[in-house]
Amino acid sequence: MIRTIPVGLGDRAYDVLVGPGLIDRAGEHIVPLLKNRRTVIVTDSNVGEHHGERLAAALERAGVAVDVITVPAGEASKSFEGLADLSDRLLALELDRGDLIVAFGGGVVGDLAGFAAAIYKRGIDFIQIPTSLLAQVDSSVGGKTAIDTPRGKNLIGAFHQPRLVLADLDILATLPAREMACGYAEVIKYGMLGDPAFFAWLEGNGEAVLAGDVEALAHAVARSVEMKAEIVTEDEREQGRRALLNLGHTFGHALEAETGFGEALKHGEAVGAGCAMAFRFSARLGLCPDIDAARVEGALKAAGLPTRLDALPQGASFHADRLIAHMGQDKKAEGGKLTFVLARRIGEALTAKGVDPAPLRDFLISEGALS
Repeated sequence: MIRTIPVGLGDRAYDVLVGPGLIDRAGEHIVPLLKNRRTVIVTDSNVGEHHGERLAAALERAGVAVDVITVPAGEASKSFEGLADLSDRLLALELDRGDLIVAFGGGVVGDLAGFAAAIYKRGIDFIQIPTSLLAQVDSSVGGKTAIDTPRGKNLIGAFHQPRLVLADLDILATLPAREMACGYAEVIKYGMLGDPAFFAWLEGNGEAVLAGDVEALAHAVARSVEMKAEIVTEDEREQGRRALLNLGHTFGHALEAETGFGEALKHGEAVGAGCAMAFRFSARLGLCPDIDAARVEGALKAAGLPTRLDALPQGASFHADRLIAHMGQDKKAEGGKLTFVLARRIGEALTAKGVDPAPLRDFLISEGALS
């Protein structure tokens, strides 16, 4: 069964389709959106090797001309150098503005190809076909595209909405357990920030989701996408409620920066640890009950995600002041002051602006960071 979730943005509205078999039927879904029957698939070396020919064949069966650009797998491709290389390769193919880019991969490919589409000849249409659980429930929906810099993650980018998102659940069966856990961190985040019933459902069904149970996985992905679509429709450019989607990300991005944005600490793992820290910090500030912080930590641990600094690469060698410095580079920071997404309880997040660095520093030291 295919579930269709609309993202209502007026003349830029689009659908997110969630279900099995969507890659093999990609042509029938994409052709109605084409001005010219030409696409370029942007994928990475891992996804391209295993699934690239399958997607290209599905498009060609529908009468679509296909070129494929493959970028190296990994976060390093989401850089100025990676963007320049991809842009040059698109130009070499002589794409025009009536053609279309298909981002076929995880969050790195979606962010990179989406940003390239946003700036190529001042904007070209693109479609997301996310191949990881994390990308299906988060980065493929909402039009946020970006690259990383040495100063921080996703600091250079643009809002550029896709024309369509195809979230094929079948492809998740090939994901390693670690990748599924990374995506699950973003799934359970939706329960933490705005749906206590969904959080409770995940406490009881998270094991089935992670194991790839078809019904459980379909519900988890569809509910996550529904929540994100609702928030994006209300606040496309993150001026208000959409900032709540960054629950755990200010802590998480700082941890990623300290570990080099690489394989040692994946984004979903950092988000998981960041969500646990955000709830504990909220409890320390008197905003959130201790029992809710404990439930969050327990649910993340049950999924195999890290929740404490000593469970991360580098262990206890994180420095509080260095982490705070990274947080100062966060996109939500305003006027040099720190902004966090914190929680009043499971299912109710809030944006806290002008957070005092002193209690934050004390909290980080209590968490095991060096002073």
